Amino acid sequence: MSVLKTVEIFAGLSDTELTALEESSIRRSYPKNTVIINENDVADSLYVIESGKVKVYCSDKNGKEFIMNTLGGGDYFGELALLDDDRRSASVRTMEKADFCIIYKQDFSRVLDEHPNIAKTLIRNITRRVRALTEKVKSLALQDVYGRVTKVLNSLATERNEEFYVEEKLTQQDIADRVGASREMVARILKDLTIGGYISFENRHIVIHRRLPANY
Repeated sequence: MSVLKTVEIFAGLSDTELTALEESSIRRSYPKNTVIINENDVADSLYVIESGKVKVYCSDKNGKEFIMNTLGGGDYFGELALLDDDRRSASVRTMEKADFCIIYKQDFSRVLDEHPNIAKTLIRNITRRVRALTEKVKSLALQDVYGRVTKVLNSLATERNEEFYVEEKLTQQDIADRVGASREMVARILKDLTIGGYISFENRHIVIHRRLPANY
């Protein structure tokens, strides 16, 4: 099955339309720690992750990174490049070896000439994604640091033997970069949650033993 069939923004397309997109795409593989796109690059392609992981981040003038998201197999980035002529709004770097299905704007435009319904479906699905991102920004703006930290932990955790396990190995700095806080503040929050018996660490993975408190 084509990886495009599992991509959220292509939900609702027919098999014929998906096949046309598949035939217009190319495959690329990149090793760990490779910058795939840079913030402010000319946007000209959509990337769908077939395997591996990447981080999406922004940097300030001093080089400090703010991690916006981590993505894995079946996720995608760069979708707005198919619809406008703007520049990249963030950078993307591989966290491990990763394989991609890439659709370039010029190839996408040729497919649209034959399958105009794709554009309508894409716009509808991207609108849903923008609304979800708006909620995420609202959360960052309105929650305190503790709330943002617990939100990150809960969003990354999966259930395992009546507990919740964060598969990704996160350092204190990783979490701080995601929530826009200092490493020291994050360290204090994690220490207090550990002392309270809410979390523990297992080979650099965070295990959540019970529901995290709503307030710090």
